[in-house]
Amino acid sequence: MDEHLLERSWQRAWAALSLRAPEGLMQRLLDAWAESQRHYHSQQHLHECLALLEPALDLAQHPGEVELALWFHDAVYDPQGKGNEARSADWAVEALAAAGASGDVPRRVRALIMATCHDAEPVDDDARLLVDIDLGILGADPARFAEYDAQVREEYRWVPGWLYRRKRKEVLAGFLARPAIYGTERFRDRFEGRARENLGTAVE
Repeated sequence: MDEHLLERSWQRAWAALSLRAPEGLMQRLLDAWAESQRHYHSQQHLHECLALLEPALDLAQHPGEVELALWFHDAVYDPQGKGNEARSADWAVEALAAAGASGDVPRRVRALIMATCHDAEPVDDDARLLVDIDLGILGADPARFAEYDAQVREEYRWVPGWLYRRKRKEVLAGFLARPAIYGTERFRDRFEGRARENLGTAVE
């Protein structure tokens, strides 16, 4: 694991926006990502997302916005709550306002975070990139995919097994039913085949 990735990413994102991050914000975010109810939606997921973004920054129209949206996309995470994405987006918009951002930047960052609800196909290039990164785990090697599957179950351990298995299969089968899981050619080339293998095994 690249121990300098988080600091490098944080500095790069704000520099790309020509803004200075509010004091202490990075640590508050990292503390949020380390909360005890998280097993998959943790600093490991944040790190994996940023590691996927770094070599793909050239695909972004607004790289700083995509990078910052990844930092915030699961910043609020309550497995038993609703509206996690909206609350995460609110936090991002508040942070950007505190940093002096104006114009379309907060609106676009909010839209990027809301795209991780995965309830509609992304409509622009930056959203497609960010969603592909968020779904990169589906195309992980089988051992990591199995670990991810177990981590998600742990986050929902309060749900009865029979109900969890049914709902989980519905979610994964929904991804499998898409004509393409990934919206960018680069991520399709890298992850589509393995993602379909992993999902096929998971929904058997």
